[in-house]
Amino acid sequence: MWNRIAEAVAHATGESFAVEEARPCGGGSINESFVLRGNGKKFFVKLNDRRHGDMFDAEALGLGELAAAGALRVPRPLCTGIDGERAFLVLEWLPLVGSGDWERLGAQLAALHRRTSAHGFGWQRDNTIGSTPQPNPWTSNWTEFFGRHRLGHQLALARRRGVDGALSERLLAALPALLAGHDPAPSLLHGDLWGGNAAFTGDGEPVIFDPAVYYGDREADLAMTELFGGFAAGFYAAYRRAWPLAPGYEQRREFYNLYHILNHATLFGGSYVGQANRTMLTLLQQLS
Repeated sequence: MWNRIAEAVAHATGESFAVEEARPCGGGSINESFVLRGNGKKFFVKLNDRRHGDMFDAEALGLGELAAAGALRVPRPLCTGIDGERAFLVLEWLPLVGSGDWERLGAQLAALHRRTSAHGFGWQRDNTIGSTPQPNPWTSNWTEFFGRHRLGHQLALARRRGVDGALSERLLAALPALLAGHDPAPSLLHGDLWGGNAAFTGDGEPVIFDPAVYYGDREADLAMTELFGGFAAGFYAAYRRAWPLAPGYEQRREFYNLYHILNHATLFGGSYVGQANRTMLTLLQQLS
């Protein structure tokens, strides 16, 4: 396998490469991750079984889309491929730390969100959120896109894990009223922006990675940054200075984050099922 990956790296870079060391490293709960070293170079590699090859292709394309915006640094994708029963994705290696210039990250995320699509909401292809399929058909209306291809899609999957179907139907029925009068631009989103998918280089430069890219309401990205502990206060202050949020964000935030709670219920079951049911009940009570 390492020989096949070395060949792919050499082809992508136009320079010879041979693997001298493949060291396991942290990279999330879905993929195996390694740092490859050889010929004085380092690369970051993700591995999964071959059925996830399309997931890696979409991730590489998404990183390219984020990079093309010129607003925030992302690891440069080099190549993807299949070797036997394994799929791989090779990325630029960036030594990262957990803390840096949070205000810069906030301002740069606002700049990323300024990039919009004339096609509406969605993306050029479907991708994944974690390993869960994420449909991205171009849709002109945000309420329709979020209701059908985000919240409705995840509710259908999570019901198989035990999420309450009756609450699901009531929540979907309430969504148009919640989003009435809210007319966001289709902003370029990271799509999975929690604390584990943002870091900094040694000189403090922000880096985002592991995206689930699509064009949607910018508030959906910002909401997720608050879901698992939140980012530093300076991040939010800088974002709002660069692009203030519309009234009603706090309520919409809970609906947008339900998408990710449901995805965790779909992927992992357990306590996330109860959390999803409690969140839906709370949202319905707030709307009544």
